[in-house]
Amino acid sequence: MVLKYKNAPVFYEDVGEGEPIVLLHGFLENVSMWHDIKKDLIQTNRVISLDLLGHGQTGCIGYIHKMSDMANAVLSVLEHLDVKEYNLIGHSMGGYVALDIAERYPKAVNRLCLINSTYKADDEERRMVRQRANKMVQSNYEAVVKMSFINLFSSESRKTHANELDKALFQALKTPLQGYIAAQEGMMVRTDKYELLKALDAKKIIIVGKKDPVVDADRILKETKGTDIVCKQLPDGHMSHIENKSELSYIIKHFIE
Repeated sequence: MVLKYKNAPVFYEDVGEGEPIVLLHGFLENVSMWHDIKKDLIQTNRVISLDLLGHGQTGCIGYIHKMSDMANAVLSVLEHLDVKEYNLIGHSMGGYVALDIAERYPKAVNRLCLINSTYKADDEERRMVRQRANKMVQSNYEAVVKMSFINLFSSESRKTHANELDKALFQALKTPLQGYIAAQEGMMVRTDKYELLKALDAKKIIIVGKKDPVVDADRILKETKGTDIVCKQLPDGHMSHIENKSELSYIIKHFIE
Protein backbone atom coordinates (compact mmCIF):
# COMPACT_ATOMS: atom_id res chain seq x y z
CA MET A 1 0.00 0.00 0.00
CA VAL A 2 1.15 3.54 -0.69
CA LEU A 3 0.53 6.83 1.12
CA LYS A 4 1.65 10.26 -0.05
CA TYR A 5 3.91 12.27 2.26
CA LYS A 6 5.15 15.66 0.98
CA ASN A 7 4.32 14.49 -2.54
CA ALA A 8 6.53 11.42 -2.15
CA PRO A 9 5.11 7.89 -2.10
CA VAL A 10 5.55 6.02 1.19
CA PHE A 11 5.22 2.26 0.83
CA TYR A 12 3.91 0.28 3.80
CA GLU A 13 2.53 -3.13 4.70
CA ASP A 14 -0.13 -3.77 7.36
CA VAL A 15 -0.85 -7.39 8.29
CA GLY A 16 -2.16 -9.41 11.24
CA GLU A 17 -4.35 -8.50 14.19
CA GLY A 18 -3.68 -7.53 17.79
CA GLU A 19 -1.39 -5.01 19.49
CA PRO A 20 0.47 -3.04 16.77
CA ILE A 21 4.16 -3.55 16.14
CA VAL A 22 5.95 -1.04 13.89
CA LEU A 23 9.06 -2.36 12.12
CA LEU A 24 11.67 0.16 10.93
CA HIS A 25 14.51 -1.08 8.71
CA GLY A 26 18.07 0.19 8.57
CA PHE A 27 20.24 2.03 6.05
CA LEU A 28 20.23 0.42 2.57
CA GLU A 29 17.41 -1.91 3.62
CA ASN A 30 13.65 -2.03 3.06
CA VAL A 31 10.59 -3.93 4.30
CA SER A 32 11.97 -7.18 2.85
CA MET A 33 14.49 -7.44 5.72
CA TRP A 34 11.64 -8.30 8.11
CA HIS A 35 10.23 -11.15 6.02
CA ASP A 36 11.18 -14.01 8.34
CA ILE A 37 10.67 -12.18 11.64
CA LYS A 38 7.18 -11.06 10.56
CA LYS A 39 6.09 -14.69 10.19
CA ASP A 40 6.39 -15.13 13.97
CA LEU A 41 4.98 -11.74 14.94
CA ILE A 42 1.80 -11.78 12.84
CA GLN A 43 0.56 -14.86 14.70
CA THR A 44 -0.31 -12.67 17.69
CA ASN A 45 0.09 -9.05 16.58
CA ARG A 46 -0.77 -6.47 13.95
CA VAL A 47 2.50 -5.75 12.16
CA ILE A 48 3.13 -2.51 10.26
CA SER A 49 6.34 -2.19 8.25
CA LEU A 50 7.33 0.50 5.79
CA ASP A 51 10.11 1.70 3.54
CA LEU A 52 11.76 4.76 5.07
CA LEU A 53 12.44 7.88 2.99
CA GLY A 54 14.71 7.20 0.02
CA HIS A 55 14.61 3.43 0.49
CA GLY A 56 12.70 0.61 -1.19
CA GLN A 57 9.53 1.92 -2.82
CA THR A 58 9.43 5.15 -0.80
CA GLY A 59 10.56 8.35 -2.49
CA CYS A 60 12.95 11.12 -1.44
CA ILE A 61 11.93 14.57 -0.21
CA GLY A 62 15.38 16.20 -0.36
CA TYR A 63 19.13 15.64 -0.13
CA ILE A 64 19.06 15.39 3.63
CA HIS A 65 16.60 13.11 5.40
CA LYS A 66 16.90 13.89 9.09
CA MET A 67 15.70 11.22 11.47
CA SER A 68 12.80 13.56 12.28
CA ASP A 69 11.86 13.64 8.57
CA MET A 70 11.82 9.86 8.45
CA ALA A 71 9.87 9.75 11.70
CA ASN A 72 7.29 12.16 10.30
CA ALA A 73 6.72 9.87 7.32
CA VAL A 74 6.23 6.93 9.71
CA LEU A 75 3.84 8.97 11.84
CA SER A 76 1.82 9.95 8.77
CA VAL A 77 1.27 6.25 8.04
CA LEU A 78 0.30 5.52 11.65
CA GLU A 79 -2.12 8.46 11.65
CA HIS A 80 -3.63 7.23 8.37
CA LEU A 81 -4.11 3.79 9.94
CA ASP A 82 -5.51 5.36 13.14
CA VAL A 83 -2.86 3.62 15.27
CA LYS A 84 -2.38 5.59 18.49
CA GLU A 85 -0.25 3.21 20.60
CA TYR A 86 2.37 0.81 19.35
CA ASN A 87 5.57 -1.17 19.89
CA LEU A 88 8.59 0.11 17.97
CA ILE A 89 11.31 -2.17 16.63
CA GLY A 90 14.14 -0.57 14.67
CA HIS A 91 17.25 -2.03 13.06
CA SER A 92 20.29 0.28 12.92
CA MET A 93 19.06 3.54 11.31
CA GLY A 94 15.49 2.38 12.02
CA GLY A 95 16.42 2.51 15.70
CA TYR A 96 17.42 6.17 15.35
CA VAL A 97 14.02 6.87 13.77
CA ALA A 98 12.27 4.96 16.58
CA LEU A 99 14.09 7.08 19.18
CA ASP A 100 12.95 10.27 17.45
CA ILE A 101 9.33 9.06 17.59
CA ALA A 102 9.72 8.06 21.25
CA GLU A 103 11.14 11.48 22.09
CA ARG A 104 8.09 13.27 20.69
CA TYR A 105 5.37 10.78 21.58
CA PRO A 106 6.62 8.85 24.63
CA LYS A 107 3.13 7.90 25.83
CA ALA A 108 2.32 6.25 22.49
CA VAL A 109 5.25 3.83 22.79
CA ASN A 110 4.54 0.68 24.82
CA ARG A 111 7.78 -1.12 23.98
CA LEU A 112 10.97 -0.02 22.25
CA CYS A 113 13.44 -2.47 20.73
CA LEU A 114 16.71 -1.32 19.13
CA ILE A 115 18.54 -3.94 17.04
CA ASN A 116 22.21 -3.29 16.17
CA SER A 117 21.49 0.35 16.89
CA THR A 118 22.54 2.96 19.41
CA TYR A 119 21.32 6.00 21.30
CA LYS A 120 24.70 7.70 20.73
CA ALA A 121 25.17 10.48 18.18
CA ASP A 122 27.90 10.14 15.55
CA ASP A 123 31.33 11.10 16.81
CA GLU A 124 33.67 13.14 14.61
CA GLU A 125 35.36 10.06 13.16
CA ARG A 126 32.03 8.51 12.17
CA ARG A 127 30.86 11.76 10.55
CA MET A 128 34.05 11.90 8.50
CA VAL A 129 33.50 8.31 7.33
CA ARG A 130 29.98 9.22 6.19
CA GLN A 131 31.21 12.37 4.42
CA ARG A 132 33.88 10.41 2.54
CA ALA A 133 31.36 7.76 1.54
CA ASN A 134 28.95 10.40 0.22
CA LYS A 135 31.71 11.76 -2.03
CA MET A 136 32.90 8.36 -3.23
CA VAL A 137 29.45 7.00 -3.90
CA GLN A 138 28.75 9.70 -6.50
CA SER A 139 31.38 8.24 -8.85
CA ASN A 140 31.40 4.56 -7.89
CA TYR A 141 28.08 3.72 -6.29
CA GLU A 142 28.04 -0.06 -6.67
CA ALA A 143 31.57 -0.62 -5.37
CA VAL A 144 31.08 1.61 -2.32
CA VAL A 145 27.76 0.00 -1.39
CA LYS A 146 29.17 -3.52 -1.82
CA MET A 147 32.24 -2.81 0.29
CA SER A 148 30.41 -1.08 3.14
CA PHE A 149 27.55 -3.59 3.15
CA ILE A 150 29.71 -6.72 3.22
CA ASN A 151 31.77 -5.29 6.08
CA LEU A 152 28.65 -5.22 8.27
CA PHE A 153 28.83 -9.02 8.55
CA SER A 154 31.33 -10.92 10.66
CA SER A 155 33.98 -12.74 8.62
CA GLU A 156 32.41 -16.11 9.49
CA SER A 157 28.93 -14.93 8.49
CA ARG A 158 30.12 -13.90 5.04
CA LYS A 159 30.74 -17.59 4.37
CA THR A 160 27.93 -19.28 6.31
CA HIS A 161 25.25 -16.82 5.14
CA ALA A 162 26.60 -16.10 1.65
CA ASN A 163 23.26 -16.61 -0.13
CA GLU A 164 21.32 -14.39 2.28
CA LEU A 165 24.08 -11.78 2.13
CA ASP A 166 23.78 -11.70 -1.68
CA LYS A 167 19.99 -11.29 -1.46
CA ALA A 168 20.33 -8.42 1.05
CA LEU A 169 23.02 -6.77 -1.09
CA PHE A 170 20.72 -7.02 -4.12
CA GLN A 171 18.10 -5.05 -2.14
CA ALA A 172 20.71 -2.55 -0.92
CA LEU A 173 21.79 -1.76 -4.48
CA LYS A 174 18.19 -0.81 -5.32
CA THR A 175 18.54 2.21 -3.01
CA PRO A 176 18.79 5.35 -5.18
CA LEU A 177 21.87 7.58 -4.94
CA GLN A 178 19.78 10.41 -3.52
CA GLY A 179 18.37 8.11 -0.85
CA TYR A 180 21.89 7.00 0.10
CA ILE A 181 23.23 10.53 0.43
CA ALA A 182 20.17 11.95 2.18
CA ALA A 183 20.17 9.21 4.84
CA GLN A 184 23.90 9.60 5.53
CA GLU A 185 23.48 13.37 5.88
CA GLY A 186 20.56 12.84 8.25
CA MET A 187 22.41 10.33 10.43
CA MET A 188 25.34 12.73 10.75
CA VAL A 189 23.25 15.42 12.45
CA ARG A 190 21.24 13.29 14.87
CA THR A 191 21.61 14.01 18.58
CA ASP A 192 22.41 11.83 21.59
CA LYS A 193 19.32 10.09 23.00
CA TYR A 194 20.77 8.32 26.05
CA GLU A 195 18.96 10.40 28.69
CA LEU A 196 15.74 10.15 26.69
CA LEU A 197 16.01 6.37 26.54
CA LYS A 198 16.71 6.07 30.25
CA ALA A 199 13.73 8.28 31.11
CA LEU A 200 11.30 6.64 28.68
CA ASP A 201 8.49 4.94 30.61
CA ALA A 202 8.26 1.88 28.38
CA LYS A 203 9.69 -1.60 28.21
CA LYS A 204 13.09 -1.21 26.51
CA ILE A 205 15.67 -3.53 25.01
CA ILE A 206 18.84 -3.12 22.95
CA ILE A 207 20.13 -6.12 21.00
CA VAL A 208 23.80 -5.82 20.03
CA GLY A 209 26.24 -7.94 18.05
CA LYS A 210 29.51 -8.85 19.71
CA LYS A 211 31.39 -8.42 16.40
CA ASP A 212 29.39 -5.43 15.17
CA PRO A 213 31.85 -3.05 13.43
CA VAL A 214 29.45 -0.10 13.61
CA VAL A 215 27.86 -0.24 17.09
CA ASP A 216 30.09 -0.38 20.18
CA ALA A 217 28.52 -3.34 21.98
CA ASP A 218 30.84 -3.20 25.01
CA ARG A 219 30.06 0.46 25.60
CA ILE A 220 26.30 -0.12 25.42
CA LEU A 221 26.51 -3.10 27.79
CA LYS A 222 28.46 -0.96 30.26
CA GLU A 223 26.25 2.15 29.97
CA THR A 224 22.96 0.28 30.29
CA LYS A 225 24.05 -1.73 33.32
CA GLY A 226 22.03 -0.68 36.37
CA THR A 227 19.27 0.92 34.24
CA ASP A 228 15.89 -0.51 33.24
CA ILE A 229 17.19 -0.93 29.67
CA VAL A 230 17.62 -4.63 28.94
CA CYS A 231 20.66 -5.41 26.80
CA LYS A 232 21.13 -8.71 24.96
CA GLN A 233 24.26 -9.64 23.06
CA LEU A 234 24.35 -11.90 20.01
CA PRO A 235 27.62 -13.48 18.77
CA ASP A 236 28.04 -11.99 15.30
CA GLY A 237 27.97 -8.68 13.41
CA HIS A 238 25.63 -5.83 12.50
CA MET A 239 23.10 -7.91 10.57
CA SER A 240 21.55 -9.95 13.37
CA HIS A 241 18.36 -10.60 11.39
CA ILE A 242 20.52 -12.68 9.03
CA GLU A 243 23.52 -13.77 11.12
CA ASN A 244 21.60 -14.74 14.28
CA LYS A 245 18.07 -15.02 12.93
CA SER A 246 16.62 -17.66 15.26
CA GLU A 247 18.10 -16.12 18.42
CA LEU A 248 16.88 -12.66 17.40
CA SER A 249 13.36 -13.91 16.67
CA TYR A 250 13.25 -15.65 20.05
CA ILE A 251 14.33 -12.49 21.91
CA ILE A 252 11.87 -10.25 20.06
CA LYS A 253 8.95 -12.63 20.49
CA HIS A 254 9.48 -12.87 24.24
CA PHE A 255 10.06 -9.13 24.54
CA ILE A 256 6.73 -8.41 22.86
CA GLU A 257 4.91 -10.96 25.02
